[in-house]
Amino acid sequence: MIFRSTILLFLILTFAPIANAQDASKRNDRPQATSSPAPQYAQENKKPADLTRYSYEFTQPEFVIRHIVIEHDSSGRGRVTFERHGEETPIIEPVELSASAWRRISGIWSELKFLDSNENYQSPKSFAHLGTYRIGMDDGKRQRTAEFNWSNNKSAWALANEYRRVADQAILIFNLNLAREMQPLNAPQLLNEMETLLTRNGLSDPQQLVALLTELRTDEHIPLIARNHADRILKKIKK
Repeated sequence: MIFRSTILLFLILTFAPIANAQDASKRNDRPQATSSPAPQYAQENKKPADLTRYSYEFTQPEFVIRHIVIEHDSSGRGRVTFERHGEETPIIEPVELSASAWRRISGIWSELKFLDSNENYQSPKSFAHLGTYRIGMDDGKRQRTAEFNWSNNKSAWALANEYRRVADQAILIFNLNLAREMQPLNAPQLLNEMETLLTRNGLSDPQQLVALLTELRTDEHIPLIARNHADRILKKIKK
């Protein structure tokens, strides 16, 4: 009995480590997944944010809108500030250039090579009574502002006209929203102004007015003549 017990204990002690090793090898036969680092080229291709700021300013103290300032970033988002003749408090509204308007405007800035140039855009003839324009750019390292009241440089003059369209559209939207809330009888006159600007290509992007016109044509707070006019303008824009 003692002999048999000794042999049995010997066999247990001999084969137990082997079985444990086999089990361990079965459990560890699959390699552990390791997280691979992000490809370096993805980080290298990351472009730094464009922090360039653009500005436009118009001043003519005798005009109804005597002072306008537009400031925006490289995505076309910013604000418009304007002051009316006889009023001291400026009105500040958000502004966002549409994709098509920003393509036109950014293209003109590129044509001018504005920060690399020191060209004086003022024409030999002065038309100061029509107002003074200032255009400016600041890329964080360099900044420049140019002033003129009339220019023979086609790109500089085209840029001033583009920003004037942005300002006229933004001010028109503000006035229409104000009319809906407080001065409904002003709506017909404002819609006449909108159609005039639309006809002479005086708006930055008429498509940005679609949502507002859609609301105006069913807004019972404004006169019926204004609602019908909004509907006609909307159809004209959608053509």
